[in-house]
Amino acid sequence: MSRTRNALGARDSHITTLRILIAVLVIGCIGLGYGWYSAPKDLTISIPPDLRSGSTQKWWEKPPSAVYAFTTYVWQQINRWPANGEEDYKRNLYAYSPFLTQSCQAELEEDYRYRKKRNELSQRERSVFEIPGRGFSNDQSGPGSVEVVSRDQWVVNLDLAVKETYSGTPIRDVFMRFPIRVVRAEGDPQNNKWGMQIDCLARPAQRLEVPRLEEDS
Repeated sequence: MSRTRNALGARDSHITTLRILIAVLVIGCIGLGYGWYSAPKDLTISIPPDLRSGSTQKWWEKPPSAVYAFTTYVWQQINRWPANGEEDYKRNLYAYSPFLTQSCQAELEEDYRYRKKRNELSQRERSVFEIPGRGFSNDQSGPGSVEVVSRDQWVVNLDLAVKETYSGTPIRDVFMRFPIRVVRAEGDPQNNKWGMQIDCLARPAQRLEVPRLEEDS
């Protein structure tokens, strides 16, 4: 009888141990399932354009070349008025609003209203493009430079040619440097795959004197 009682006790103890183990495994599986479900579905990784020497970086880092490419593209598109600035400028501000901070959006909308009130937009065409030879540079003080303010903020110095016409007549043809502030923005990956937004000018734009030889090169 004692042997039977001991065997039953050992069996019950083993069953209890197995139940505890199963409970631990179930809790662990639930935790793993939650971690898998809550993990990001997409990761945007910025890769430097020159990989001849390899590249090692954290996935969340924004290399200066990517910041420069983003800023150049968005700023050019906002300032591209192919037919009529009164319509094109307004349309661009709406289309590229995900790439602008709220304060910059408000600033540009105020600029639009001011120009419209002064009749500076109707039938006005504008285009901006990089000055040849003044594209992206790793030099943080020269043309095409990207000043790293912090992990989440940069100042991009865009050297651009600005050309404007009114009813087909050229009225402006200048070279300008636009020091544009850029900030990290991860809140809307559906509409902003870049994960960055333009925060307008960090400093007043400057007019440049570019030698004709440099322009032609």
